Amino acid sequence: MNIKDKVIIITGASSGIGEATAIKLAKEGAKVVLTARREDRLKELKDKIEEKGYEALVVTGDVTNKDDYKKIVDETLKHYNTIDVIVNNAGLMPLSYIKNLHTDEWDKMIDVNIKGVTNGVAAVLPTMMKQKSGHIVNISSSAGRKYYPGGAIYCATKAAVKMFSEGLRQELAPKYGINVTSIEPGFVDTELTDTITDEEIKEKLAPMIKKVTTLEPEDIAEAIHYAIAQPKRANINDVYIMPTEQES
Repeated sequence: MNIKDKVIIITGASSGIGEATAIKLAKEGAKVVLTARREDRLKELKDKIEEKGYEALVVTGDVTNKDDYKKIVDETLKHYNTIDVIVNNAGLMPLSYIKNLHTDEWDKMIDVNIKGVTNGVAAVLPTMMKQKSGHIVNISSSAGRKYYPGGAIYCATKAAVKMFSEGLRQELAPKYGINVTSIEPGFVDTELTDTITDEEIKEKLAPMIKKVTTLEPEDIAEAIHYAIAQPKRANINDVYIMPTEQES
């Protein structure tokens, strides 16, 4: 279970799960490629990783922009000549009730949570297919399994990621040796809730989250490490990880 020298692209690396995953995987010997839109945060993370003697590369980009993804892949291949893993982590969660018609937020969630994942897969797939190896890790959610009020669009995007992941596994793993994992967490203490603008949701969600001890980003990083550190013969399809105190 060794990931030393694996080249791993991590999207949404400027905070939360992405940041924790970058630190964890770098500590385990991987060469992490940090990407997000906030360059200052990425540089701070790179410095933190390199101060500990590990390796990181910063390539800023927007996961909804295919040209940005081409730049991310080109820079990664220029520096390391391979791509072993991509962690499609970038995501948004501006929950709202459908009747309030926050349609701009619906569009943003679809663009980032779904198209951001499909763009990432499309960008790295030629390299992985050519080398007949690789691992695609997509961050879905427990919300992709069960709807909750205010989460219609968010739940739909995460269900799409879960199903897309299974399609990828079936099509790519047997023929090309590319493993695929869907990570599906419950409540995690991240910046995701900061994107919520719907006042009705804010009133109801905050008390609900306060009732449980949430997962930490480091818990999800551990799950990602577990999935990608398996021998090539073993594909971890889904990791469903919930806070102990969360009922559903």
